Amino acid sequence: MRYLSAKALKAALWETLNPAQDDLMDSARADAIASQAREILRTTNTQLRVAQQAKRPVSAEVITFSET
Repeated sequence: MRYLSAKALKAALWETLNPAQDDLMDSARADAIASQAREILRTTNTQLRVAQQAKRPVSAEVITFSET
């Protein structure tokens, strides 16, 4: 299983959404893809805020996501 990283998410998002710029993809599909990417980032941000509020270290999962 490949783990998701911030770089991989960005690359996959651009690769997937490039057809939208060329009008090869309908806007509803492009919006759904972008929405899922935003949700992944919101979840990661929530994990960071919870760790900060609980005065706990940031999870290895979040660090791996952001650094690889």
